[in-house]
Amino acid sequence: MTKPLILNHARLFPSERVSRGICERLYDSVKSLPIISPHGHTDPRWFAENEAFANPTELLLTPDHYVLRMLYSQGVSLQSLGVAPRDGSEYQRDPRKVWKTFAEYYYLFRGTPSRLWLDYVFKHVFGIDVKLDKNTADHYYDTIDSALKTDAFKPRALFDQFNIELISTTESPLDDLRHHRNIAQSDWSGRVISAFRPDPVVDPEFEGFRENITALSSLTNEHCQHFNSYLAALVNRRAYFKSTGVTSTDHGHPTAATANLSASEAETLYQKVLNGQFTVNEAELFRAQMLTEMAKMSIDDGLVMQLHPGSFRNHNSSLFTGFGRDKGADIPLQTEYVNALKPLLDKFGNDPKLTLIVFTLDESAYSRELAPLAGHYPALKLGPSWWFHDSPEGMRRFREQITETAGFYNTVGFNDDTRAFLSIPARHDVARRMDCHFLSTLVAEHRLDEDEAFELAHDLSYRLAKQAYKL
Repeated sequence: MTKPLILNHARLFPSERVSRGICERLYDSVKSLPIISPHGHTDPRWFAENEAFANPTELLLTPDHYVLRMLYSQGVSLQSLGVAPRDGSEYQRDPRKVWKTFAEYYYLFRGTPSRLWLDYVFKHVFGIDVKLDKNTADHYYDTIDSALKTDAFKPRALFDQFNIELISTTESPLDDLRHHRNIAQSDWSGRVISAFRPDPVVDPEFEGFRENITALSSLTNEHCQHFNSYLAALVNRRAYFKSTGVTSTDHGHPTAATANLSASEAETLYQKVLNGQFTVNEAELFRAQMLTEMAKMSIDDGLVMQLHPGSFRNHNSSLFTGFGRDKGADIPLQTEYVNALKPLLDKFGNDPKLTLIVFTLDESAYSRELAPLAGHYPALKLGPSWWFHDSPEGMRRFREQITETAGFYNTVGFNDDTRAFLSIPARHDVARRMDCHFLSTLVAEHRLDEDEAFELAHDLSYRLAKQAYKL
């Protein structure tokens, strides 16, 4: 027996009547604002080539690490979910069968943000009015698959339908940005830019690091045999990225450690990592020094700097070996910021030309470390709740713990940080609802005037991200 798929208009609003009424008015004022997506991982090729998405499975399941990790945790193999092993062994190649497996286990997502996002997509994007389960799997697949074969569901049309003003993707310094150039040269008005993600050439423990430095040398005509020429090569690539419309850099380090080495110390350390003769501690010190170097470059070229530390990447070693990166086995770490950021902040924290946006996977740092730091240093801003905390509960905790010390205007609005393109409007909708929920409570408790709440709702939904990322 099928069950109706219902999305209540007042979902995530306060249950108390007065606050709920305020929340509804606030939400109605921001629900249709354009989407600014300044930090994400959608594929720029989608928008450059504007080809139809292959099928529901490749669009909605394969790129979503939340879906993969939940199913894997319940014993569903990645092979059965259509993920190809590195060794060329067999996996399920039939996307309909993969979808049926997903539908059979869809109950696992009850109460999770993934369920909120996916149900939003099913209802609002594809117009499906029954719940997903094993009995409705074929109906879902056929409905979505048929839609994807039409022009209205090609990437550019969906971009416009979702009212997206801008998406930023994320590329390595070694990327030639050909897809972004093709987008810019097309007659389409959608704005898709990149972000400069230097991890492959600044992290000595990144796979292929030495080969990546060789490629960086070739791209820039800098020999990169000494630290200064290596820095010059990075400046060169940053300038190239900026020339295509890029406004930010993005740094996914395991910790927030920064350093301020002398020129001779930096050269000695660089020779060690270049030759592969370094310890784990020296790799960490090199990454730390490079964050400070990147901050200096940001002051010079104006690119906004993003730092999101605290992930133990590829924690499941056999999964990483078998299937590669980004398969849902990245785990949060306890992260320290006060001492870690001090070398960088000592040098550049008071410079108004620097914008450093810091994210965290460690919620325990919100009120103790991050809010006081951002509430003091002009250069520092706080990114929104991210990854495991980009949920209604995580968003509420973020506002509760950050606002008392850092206020609203030392934060940068919301970003969706996703590879799952169709989840973008769903994620922004959840964020807008939760911010309106928080603001309505302040109004109901007479801690905020309602006219200020309306202005703040607009700022949190749109203005702050546009301002912080220089868009």
